Amino acid sequence: MSTTPEPPPPLRVTPPAQEEVRIYSHSSLFYWWPVWAVGLLMGLLTLADGQRMVTVPAKTEAQAREIQGYGLRDVLILPEGKKLPRDSDGNPMPPTLHMAQSPRLGVIYATVLIIIIIISNVPLRGLWSVLLILAIFILVLIFSLWGIWDDIVRIVSLLDIRINMGGYLSISLVLLAVWAVTVFVFDHRTYVIVTSGQVRVCLAIGAGETVYDTTGMTFTKRQDDLFRHWIIGLGSGDLIIHRSNTTQEIDMPNVLFVGSKIKEIERLIKEREVV
Repeated sequence: MSTTPEPPPPLRVTPPAQEEVRIYSHSSLFYWWPVWAVGLLMGLLTLADGQRMVTVPAKTEAQAREIQGYGLRDVLILPEGKKLPRDSDGNPMPPTLHMAQSPRLGVIYATVLIIIIIISNVPLRGLWSVLLILAIFILVLIFSLWGIWDDIVRIVSLLDIRINMGGYLSISLVLLAVWAVTVFVFDHRTYVIVTSGQVRVCLAIGAGETVYDTTGMTFTKRQDDLFRHWIIGLGSGDLIIHRSNTTQEIDMPNVLFVGSKIKEIERLIKEREVV
């Protein structure tokens, strides 16, 4: 008795995954990475400096005294009736706060903070960037010709900004955590996904996607802010999507590596035209 062989199972062909380009729009907080980076560096340098900070009352005198069993030592003489901070046993507490001896660390950190606040909030696009650089160059030239650099250096040396290691690390670590959550979590909720035939857009957290056809659509990058886009933005820029048959534009500010993103989008559109 012959048996009829079972037919082979149908062949399942999985279509290849469609290639896509994901574009995320970042907030202005993205440009604040130098603040936490420099803060962490200043904290490590303060720790490596090995100095300690002690707080004393006003009118405390610093003198050199001969101490029995210790020889000649520098001592601090507190005003009458004043005491150093005490521990639970009533003994003077030894200094434990890490503080760099040089005030330059605090001056550098404060300078970086002020510069980032200005750059991330005051746009200097196009000609404004050129004018600012030209103004700085002219001021440097004038100061050199008038010989007032020594006066400027002397005035700057009078700045004494000091932050202990705990201050640097606490500010920087909190800012780093907020920066990381914002850049890698919240900013990824506003995006544009480009395939060879469609563009899916979500411009608000929790909002739905809007789908457009790429026919007649053009993509433009804007990198005209030297300080924001190139110096601290690491090649970032604004992506502007122009739709056909309408004057409305889709603006995606602060896109990281916007130049390479544009090239990938152009390649996808060209592949669609070939097909």
